[in-house]
Amino acid sequence: MHFESIFFEDYTLEDKRTTLGRTITETDFVVHAGHTGDFFPHHMDAEWCKTQPFGQRIAHGTMIFAIGIGLTASVINPEAFSKGYDRLRFVKPVFIGDTIHAEVTISEKSDAKKPEFGTVVEHVEIINQHGEVVLVADHILLAKRKEATT
Repeated sequence: MHFESIFFEDYTLEDKRTTLGRTITETDFVVHAGHTGDFFPHHMDAEWCKTQPFGQRIAHGTMIFAIGIGLTASVINPEAFSKGYDRLRFVKPVFIGDTIHAEVTISEKSDAKKPEFGTVVEHVEIINQHGEVVLVADHILLAKRKEATT
């Protein structure tokens, strides 16, 4: 992890980056359930899950979002900050032992309300070891301009 100043003008539409992978463990399930209070049997009861369509425990969607987005945080950009996420979808289940990585594509750029900033949208796809998209979201950034527009 390192600091790198990336201004609004430096973002290029369709630029793409891919993160390293991260294998999901049972410990992740237990820690996330403890943090959130979500002890639903879909995540925690292996025997009950054997009777369900997926046949095994499925990861909390919020956990995959947190871990997947965490994978994208390899550069600290002091010139931008996150406004949040839009269009978050849990596309496919993730299981213990699956390895996920993130692919981030700059999908939109536009003016912001304040002329010294621009809005950048990063389309994020979380992908499993089979190449299947398991989660998608749009990350909205507010990035400083090198020079404010008038």
